[in-house]
Amino acid sequence: MKNSKKTIINVLLIAFVLSFFVTPIGHFGKVYLNRLFAATPQIIEESSRQQLQSYKWRLKDSNWDYFNLDISKGKVIFINFWASWRLPCEAELKGIQEIYDEYKDKVDFYIITNEERPPVEEFMRLKKFTFPVTYLIIGEPAPFEILEPPGSYIIDNNGFIVVKEEDIASWDTSRIRKLLNDLVK
Repeated sequence: MKNSKKTIINVLLIAFVLSFFVTPIGHFGKVYLNRLFAATPQIIEESSRQQLQSYKWRLKDSNWDYFNLDISKGKVIFINFWASWRLPCEAELKGIQEIYDEYKDKVDFYIITNEERPPVEEFMRLKKFTFPVTYLIIGEPAPFEILEPPGSYIIDNNGFIVVKEEDIASWDTSRIRKLLNDLVK
C-alpha cells in the first residue's frame, strides 16, 4: 500500500512537470512564474542620469506611418522593447498595459517591436492589449542603446534617463506610479 501511494504521487508530479512542456497550462504557468519573479525596476540616482543628446529617431506607428521621437520632446516617455515570441515580454506586458491605462494622457508610451505587423496584430488581439504598438526601423540610429527584449526606459521631460531596465520588470507597482506621478507634475 505504501509503494502504491508513492507511485501515484510520483506519477502526478511527473504529469504536473510535463504539463509545463506539452500543454497550454504550461504556457500560462510560465507566464505567471515570470510575473511572480519580476522585480520592480531600479530608479537611477539623479547624479548618475544621462541626458539624451537628441530626440532624432525615426519609427513607425501602428498604421505603419513614419514619425520621429522628437514629437515627445519635453514630455515624460516610457519606452519598452518587446517581442511577441519572448515569454518574458508577454509576462511583462500585462503590467505595462495597467500603467498605460492609468497614464496614457500624461506619458508618451512607445511599446516597440521589430516584428512584422500581422503577428503583432494577432498577438495584441489575442491578449487584449490596447497600448499603441511602435515598430522599430532596423538600422535607424537611436539616441540611446536599443535594448534586447524585454528592455525599457523611462525618460523625464528634460530628456534624462530615469530608468534603464534590461530585463523583465514589474511595472504595475506603487513605486513606479509614484515615480510617474512625480515626473508628470
